[in-house]
Amino acid sequence: MSATNSALSFGKQIAYACGMMGWGIMINVVSVILVYFYLPPKDSGFTSFISEATVFGFFNLIALITAGGRLIDAFYDPFIAQFSDQSKNPKGRRIPIMRWAILPSILFCVLVFVPISDSVSSGNAIWLSVMLVLFYVATTTYIIPYNALLPELARDSSSQVKLATWQSAGYVFGIAIASNAFNISGLIQKQYHLSPTLSMQYTTGLLALLGGLAMLVTVLVIKEKNTAAANTHPVSMKKAIRSTLTNRNFMYFIVADFSYFTGVTIITSGLMYFVTVLLGLDDSIGNKLMITMVGVSFLFYPITNIAAAKTSKRNIVVFSLSLLAAVFLGVYFLGKPDIDPQVQIYSLIAVAAIPVATLNILPNAIISGIIAEDFSRTGENKEALYFAVRYFFVKMAQTAGIAIFAMLLSYGKDPGNDYGIRLNGLVGFVLCGVAAMVFLRFREKR
Repeated sequence: MSATNSALSFGKQIAYACGMMGWGIMINVVSVILVYFYLPPKDSGFTSFISEATVFGFFNLIALITAGGRLIDAFYDPFIAQFSDQSKNPKGRRIPIMRWAILPSILFCVLVFVPISDSVSSGNAIWLSVMLVLFYVATTTYIIPYNALLPELARDSSSQVKLATWQSAGYVFGIAIASNAFNISGLIQKQYHLSPTLSMQYTTGLLALLGGLAMLVTVLVIKEKNTAAANTHPVSMKKAIRSTLTNRNFMYFIVADFSYFTGVTIITSGLMYFVTVLLGLDDSIGNKLMITMVGVSFLFYPITNIAAAKTSKRNIVVFSLSLLAAVFLGVYFLGKPDIDPQVQIYSLIAVAAIPVATLNILPNAIISGIIAEDFSRTGENKEALYFAVRYFFVKMAQTAGIAIFAMLLSYGKDPGNDYGIRLNGLVGFVLCGVAAMVFLRFREKR
């Protein structure tokens, strides 16, 4: 993996971050809206499209559908990673693959929210299952090569943290944009006198298109053959996967990362329930909360960069996971204290913004360091494979998060019957606490 002597310009760093913003818009549109759209609370105005019946008395249908879609996609990760790592395309190993993934990502993001029947039916369940798989596969085809570019474009620890910071900023902007879905839908509904369901479908179409355009910026601006390192030592998939899974440091990272993403997915899936059911607030406050999170987290971006240069990334991650565990504990008690509901939710979001800042920046920089250490030891190129293994477990975590949230809703998801929503707070508390303890065993090479 030969180094490049030219530093990535500021403009190209922003262009690289646009890809993460676009992907973040699409993936969070699905995360934020999916369960609410197909399994809406009472009096929301939305139509139910999938049965609330449980399988084996525990697993509800939408939990099984989302879990199945993520599971199939996760097993696709190493194949696209290996294809990218071993590509001989003269235009680069990453960008040409990413280019072909953009249009399918837009298309299937839209179709996820276009059920084939106007009422609850088995056909809707089958349609959603297929569209989710195709959407996840399309976005994976973009994001795995995209992330593999980071250690190739940023050659040292400091540069990796800086580029990962811009990447994280892009992702946070993507979350913030996706969180406006309910506000945009409300405006469309009011302006054109449409149903809540149809307004949300138009909204997801607009957001998917915006996400695709942002992803296109990276493809058009980053000239991989001029800036990225060349692949000189490809390795077989079987050997590469065995190598990554026997890297002890990497596995400590994966366990902590899995717990973190499971918890974050629970928060993302449940935000509108926390706001409307636990606190009795209007769903239009969702975008204001995300703006608050973005603003506060950005204050901690430079602090994270300074801290990462002066102390162990491991200690920062452990502190952040512990703080996020406290946030989850706060979710359980939302609406119980005699405190203004807006004060409760804004305070919780502001505190959550601190670990969100650090845990969005440092993981990719940590993996880049693991990849560099692996290459110096083996001389083998496994950049995309490392990210593929990471994203395999991220997707398993997101699957677990959505499934846990959806399943616990069966214990109560409506005003006055909200115990299932509160249970998610306790689950998130345990998950982040376990992640913090596991990551204490990580050994960072500085």
